[in-house]
Amino acid sequence: MTTLKWFALALCLVLTACNSQTSTTSEAENSHSDRMNIVSPDWGNAATLTAMGHAPIATGDVRVWDRWVGSPKLPASITDLGIRYQPNAELIAQLPVDMVIDNYFYEHARNLYGDVPAESVMSAAKGETATWADYTEPTQELGMLIDNPKMAEDYIVQSQKDIQLASQQFKQRYPKAKKFAVVQFADANNMRMYVANSLFQPALEQMNRELVVLGKGNQWGFVPIRMGDLAQLDDETCLLIIDPLSPITRAEIDDSLIWQRLGYGNTRCVGELPPVWIYGGMSSLVSLANNLSEVSLKGGEVL
Repeated sequence: MTTLKWFALALCLVLTACNSQTSTTSEAENSHSDRMNIVSPDWGNAATLTAMGHAPIATGDVRVWDRWVGSPKLPASITDLGIRYQPNAELIAQLPVDMVIDNYFYEHARNLYGDVPAESVMSAAKGETATWADYTEPTQELGMLIDNPKMAEDYIVQSQKDIQLASQQFKQRYPKAKKFAVVQFADANNMRMYVANSLFQPALEQMNRELVVLGKGNQWGFVPIRMGDLAQLDDETCLLIIDPLSPITRAEIDDSLIWQRLGYGNTRCVGELPPVWIYGGMSSLVSLANNLSEVSLKGGEVL
């Protein structure tokens, strides 16, 4: 082959490669441009969107996300809107926002978004007992709002599989532990006990476990109790403590004569779980199940 023909062939290959690369880049840009830019001051929606694969471009109180939500991890590129209840209006105005997804708790701030449409999605019990549907339906709503209902459906299916896997892992480790009471300490003597209208009900139900409660919950899914009230729980019920728990409160609990007489960690079962956003959606159910599959229980007859 002559030098001229070699040159022509090489030039053709280069141009073909360039055209292919340009086409690929163009497709990627078009795909990116079709993606809706969502802002959500609400952690529950922000977490579920992130877990689905469509993270919002901004949410509030990012600096304490790990302390109260934990999982999923937010992308490094996310913008912190400041205080969730009162987001930074100037910052919002600078963002390329297509839609704000909040719920009734944040509707007072909608005037900060200007002409940007806002939609409300709330994951919570519709009756006295929370159900699986109370969390799948809001997830489906999110899928519709981002114009990707299949992403939401796939996430629901995967979430149920993840919870079932976590259930199997937990059962292998603690086959005798079947009943749980769930609390979060406000101080060494006062706590919230999460009850039937909280997310712990459907999460434990999916794991074939029972949530034990002391009373009917408020609209937030808990009933306030004092440490002495835990004596009403039977010996077969394992107490789950949800973090965060400050070092000072932890020390005060350990020094409490009531706590010592209750026997948690000795004659009664107790475990401590990492943070999970109590008022979250489907992602909180999955996080709770995964946390429970890895928990270290001690005391009682579960070991």
